[in-house]
Order: sequence, then C-alpha cells, then structure tokens
Amino acid sequence: MSLIRNVTTIGGLTAISRVFGFARDMLLARVLGAGGVADAWQLAFQLPNIFRRLFAEGAFASAFVPLFNQRVGSQDGNDDAFRFANDVVAVLVPILLAFSGLALIAMPWVMGLFASDALAADGTRFDLSVAMARIAFPYLAFMSLATLLAAILNSMSRFAAAAAAPIILNLCLVAALIGGAMLGGGEAAKQQTGLFLAIAVSVSGLLQFLWLWFWARKCSFSLKLRRPRLTPEVGTLGRLILPAVLGAGVYQISRFIDLFFLSSLPDKSITFLAMADRLNQLPLGIIGIALGTAILPALSRYIAQSEDGEASRLQSNAVELALLLTMPAAVALYVTGTAITRAFYTGGAYTVADSLATGSVVAMLVVGLPAYVLVKVLMPGFFARRDTKTPVYTAAISLTLNVVLNLVLVPRLGVEGLALAGSISAWTNCAMLYGILAWKGHFRLTGQVVSRIARIMLASAAMGAVLWWLVPLGTDWYIGGVIERITAIAGLVLVGVVVFFGLAIAFGVVNRATIGQLRRRKA
Repeated sequence: MSLIRNVTTIGGLTAISRVFGFARDMLLARVLGAGGVADAWQLAFQLPNIFRRLFAEGAFASAFVPLFNQRVGSQDGNDDAFRFANDVVAVLVPILLAFSGLALIAMPWVMGLFASDALAADGTRFDLSVAMARIAFPYLAFMSLATLLAAILNSMSRFAAAAAAPIILNLCLVAALIGGAMLGGGEAAKQQTGLFLAIAVSVSGLLQFLWLWFWARKCSFSLKLRRPRLTPEVGTLGRLILPAVLGAGVYQISRFIDLFFLSSLPDKSITFLAMADRLNQLPLGIIGIALGTAILPALSRYIAQSEDGEASRLQSNAVELALLLTMPAAVALYVTGTAITRAFYTGGAYTVADSLATGSVVAMLVVGLPAYVLVKVLMPGFFARRDTKTPVYTAAISLTLNVVLNLVLVPRLGVEGLALAGSISAWTNCAMLYGILAWKGHFRLTGQVVSRIARIMLASAAMGAVLWWLVPLGTDWYIGGVIERITAIAGLVLVGVVVFFGLAIAFGVVNRATIGQLRRRKA
C-alpha cells in the first residue's frame, strides 16, 4: 500500500472519530457549560486519557512495533511474532492491574495535586471528581491491551480496524450526554451526567478491546493468558519503553504540566483549554496519528533490511505531506478560531464570553500544531533504529523549557500563556530531533523539498490574509441560527481551501505528477 493510501485510510477513519468527538464537545458545552461540574469532569477524564496516550499509544506502541516487525514473516511465519506478543500480554496484565489498583486508592491525593483552588474548596465537586476519575480509570487498562492489538494489526498493514476503534469512545460519550440532557439542567442533573460520562469511558475501553480482539483473530492472532515470564525479548521491550515514555510522550507529559499550572488559574480555565484542544486535535489527530502510524512499520522494515535510501525517502514524503496539510490548517485555525468556537460552542450553559476565551486559547495552541505533527513523523526515525535514548534528551530539554515558559507566561497571559508555552516547546523539540537525525546522517531534507515547504508557507500566509479580512464580515452569523452558523463556517472553510490549494497549484507545490509519484511509492 502507498503512503497516501495508508494515511488516507487511517486519517479518514480518525477524521470520523474526531467529528464525533467535536459533536461530543458541542453537547458537553451545552449540557455542562464551563466551570463547576464541567471542570471536575475534564480533570477526571484527563487523568486516564493522558496516561493512555502517554504509555499505551506513545511509549508502548513506539517500542513494541519495531520488535514485533522483526519477527513478522520469519522462518516460522508469524508464529514467533505472535509468541512474543503473548509473552508481552502475560507481563502487561499484572502490571496494569497493580497500577490501576494503586491509582484507585491514591485518587483523592492525585486529584488534590491537580485540582484548582475553586474545585478543591468545593467538597461536593471534589468528591464528584474523585468518583468520576475512579469509575473512568479502568479505561486505561482496557486501552493498553487494545493498543497492543492495534500495534499487531498495524504491523500487518491492517490499519482500518485500529483507526476506527476511537469512534466507539465518542459514540459512548455522546450517548451519555444525551441521557444527561434528558435529566434537565439543574446541578443534580449535571452531577449525574458526569457519572454517566465516567461509566461511558470505561465501557468504551472494554468495547474497543473486544473490537480489536475480533479483528486480530481474523489475522490468526490468538490472545492467550500465560504465567508472566520475563523473557529476553520482553526485557528488551521494557528497556525501550522506559525512555520512550519521555521520547514519544512529550506532548502528553506537557499536558500533566499544564494540569499543575491550571490549578493556579481561575475557574473555567481547564474547560477552556480542553475545548480549545479539541479543535487542535482535529488536524493533529487526523494527520499526525495517520502519518506516524503509517510510516513506523514500513520504516522499521526498511532499516532492518539496510535500505537507508528508501527509509530517508519515506520520511521526506511524510514531512512534506505533514506540512502540506498542517501549515494551512494551523494558519486557518489561528485566524478563524474565535469564529469557530462562537459558532459551535455557544449555546445552553456555554456563553459567548466562554466561546471567545476558548477561541483565544485555540490561537495559541495551533502555533505549535505543525511541530507536534512533525515530531510524530521524526520520532519513528529513532524508534525504528531502536534508539529511544536520544528522544529522551530532546524531550527533557523541551519540557524544561516548557516549565520555564509557563512560569513566565502564565502569570501574564493566563491559560493562553500556558498554550503558547507548549507550542514554543514543541517547535524546540522538533528542531532538535531533525538536527540530530541530519547530524547522524539518517535523514536530511533535500533542497527540492525545502523549496516546496517554503512555497507551502507562502500559500498558507496568503490564505490567512484572505481569511483575516473575511472573518469580521460574518460576526452576527456566528451566533445566529443553526443554518447561519453552518453557512458562515462552511463559507470560511471553502474560501480557505480554494485559496490555499489554488495557490499551491500555482506555486507548483501540488500537481498531478507529484500526486501520482506519491501514490506509486510504497510505504
């Protein structure tokens, strides 16, 4: 399968999940609003979700896939790879049970560390947040096992099932919110809705695990529970995972740092950041996850076969495609962020002022959007070579910078400063990763690719200027009726797409020959 075809498969299904996620947050804004129970729910959900992204999707997948790929298609067929996977499961299950048990016991102290002053001072809301976090935390264990199954499917070029799994989470949460909305709008109804949401999270984790288990069986993988044995292969995985927690999970670790600094900010801040991050996650999840997932198995195979030229070519394609898609998305969201948040979030318990504040946070988050995606593209260049130490050093430097910037910017800019600090840190991490790959001779952008990137930036800037002029013209429509809101945002999107791709074609960035070349190249 070609790179574009793999990315399209993963990105298309991820886009469906993100659309449902956006619908979920629109309902969440109207049912819970900002502050109060909404802040308590956001904090309760962040804990298992960040751990899931950090350990399961980030560190585990990055370390497991290269080791699994080395065994795929060996003399024993895939039997050796499947034995390795079951050895990992045998060790992983007791670790997950022990970690989850400790987390459930320690949850009041954990929540106390990250809760805002307003949330900590409200005993009822604080107890509710602890209860929601405890109910939702089993999601981490289910999703860790689901991630192993997804890694197996991706390694065997079966991308669709794993990419579709997150849709289940958003469907469960939407169902919980619809049930909560039927209870009415009082405080008791909001608290009950929060509990519905927590239950839905854990149920969705179980359903995603069962979904991926079904498709893994279709690939002849049988999940077996054995007595845990620390085999040399499992030991190697463990040594790779520990540094990969920092290397692959810098974005998620920065979310923990954000939670700590959010505790010093006024009520509603955590909701503003969560709602803004949903818009940031649309392109980040669709493009970043798709590219990172698609290239890691192929890159691992090329490097294992000493095909360095093919490995470098694959990463160049991924970098160019990442910037072609994320640069205009970042510019467009920076300019139109407040228009989008007013159109989609305003209503029910979410006020216009809440939407405007959320839009300002969006602008600061998307400054780092291309960098976050590029990190996902550059990381496989290290992990495929089983080098998980170098990304640790770059991640440590960028995280240190993030903390310093938070100390400087948060007192002055509030939650916007927090978002901007993360964006600057992401660009720092991206620059270091590329610099080290180039210095080691593993990957270097050619002059032709750099030229195309410059033209992508020029086309994005021109599109941004057009949208900046256009946005004020629809001010009344953004908070009008449903048809007016949809029409206004659809108009902005259409203009942005036409202007950018029109200029990209005029500048020679996108043409039929380039698309055909990418489609023919194998990933």
